[in-house]
Amino acid sequence: MKGSLIILFLFCLCRQVYSQRPTSIPPSPYGVTPTANQLRWQNMEYYMFAHFGPNTFTGKEWGSGRENPDVFHPDHLDCRQWARIAKAAGMKGIILVAKHHDGFCLWPSRFSTHTVAYSSWRRGHGDVLKELSKACMEYGLKFGLYLSPWDRNNPAYGTPAYNQVFAGMLREVLTHYGPVFEVWFDGANGEGPNGKKQVYDWGLFDSTVKKYQPQAVIFNFSNRDGIRWVGNEHGYSTQTAWCRDNGFKADSAETGRQMARGLENGKYWRPSESDVSIRPGWFYHPGQDSLLKSVRELMAIYEGSVGRNSSLLLNVPPDQDGRISPVDSARLIQFRIARDQAFAHNLAQNARITASNIRGNDPKYSPGLLADGNPATYWTTDNQVHKAWVVLDFGHLIRFNTLVLMEYLPLGQRIRSFSVETWNGKTYQLLDLETTIGHKRILTSSEQTTSKIRIRILEASANPVLSEIGVYEDPAMK
Repeated sequence: MKGSLIILFLFCLCRQVYSQRPTSIPPSPYGVTPTANQLRWQNMEYYMFAHFGPNTFTGKEWGSGRENPDVFHPDHLDCRQWARIAKAAGMKGIILVAKHHDGFCLWPSRFSTHTVAYSSWRRGHGDVLKELSKACMEYGLKFGLYLSPWDRNNPAYGTPAYNQVFAGMLREVLTHYGPVFEVWFDGANGEGPNGKKQVYDWGLFDSTVKKYQPQAVIFNFSNRDGIRWVGNEHGYSTQTAWCRDNGFKADSAETGRQMARGLENGKYWRPSESDVSIRPGWFYHPGQDSLLKSVRELMAIYEGSVGRNSSLLLNVPPDQDGRISPVDSARLIQFRIARDQAFAHNLAQNARITASNIRGNDPKYSPGLLADGNPATYWTTDNQVHKAWVVLDFGHLIRFNTLVLMEYLPLGQRIRSFSVETWNGKTYQLLDLETTIGHKRILTSSEQTTSKIRIRILEASANPVLSEIGVYEDPAMK
């Protein structure tokens, strides 16, 4: 009998202890949230654009469509070299300009006579897409495609029949070269005031991509679950950058504003992509070999794109030999080294991190997770708590000049404004006051010396959800 009472007592005690354990449920998604394809794309952050074609040999940026196909002759084409350099540079993929406005196809399309099959290069048996897709697979890179709907060569352009021609081209490139992570549709249209004007069937084009490459994100104006252009070709996003918008109407002022900033309460999740060339031009021109962007310029672009809730598509055009030039390659590696040095050691990993509120006081939402290096974990607050702070206490003086913040986007983008403060020994003083965070926010400043950093969420549309904090001392900024 006595033993039974002891067992009963222990059972009741265990039940009481278990009932006191945190049992908070995860926060619900807020508003529109990203698809799995969009999340994978946003996590890539940085990848290569490769403008390549007749313009590489004619010295033009926009070809006429009347070029002799024989002008295209990259006699030492080496797509493995492209992929090897992209991988070494820390890029996650390559988007090839498979057809620019001149209509020249870098694959043997049966829908055109303006292709590699009609050139003397490799006796008409060449296929740049085939070689690059294989190289990307070999080096663990994702493969993407740019196809301009504008075609200054195809006789069907300017008629309803052309939409079927372009859809046919899409089927070819989407079914013969393995997985495609992004399809990039340029919006250019027409030959000028008195030229041809094509009414593009965007619904047909988008549905063709989704049919044959459902995992690909689509870059254009019409697709509502793809990605959007940042609105400039300088590689910079805006200080306030939302992942959502309401769709665009061509040539409107509102379109320009939405491209850059997005909309906090937009109906569609369409994060931005920032494109820029490492050179003044998009295609390779020998006279620009000394005009590459500096490492410091590239770092500023990286901080202004990836560091402002956008992705960076950096154009590195192959030369007339069909290779990335040595000067471009060297600059990419220098840029990689600069990034590695800037983010080499996260000082936050050695800090004691506390917060004003922890959801349900549950350890699975602890602020300590903000420095665990795992973007799949996060700190968050109770539902009714939209304003909160996080303090990083280093226990001694540290020096830093770079701060990185990330929201947990599977639950939506929530934070409208936040501040960063440093401890001066007596009180906190304001270092920075900003708006959105999104996928990633990179803040830089002059060299700071402090023992504590406080991040205050000032406004949020729902309880804030942060996944990572990074505190760094970039040696190049000392």
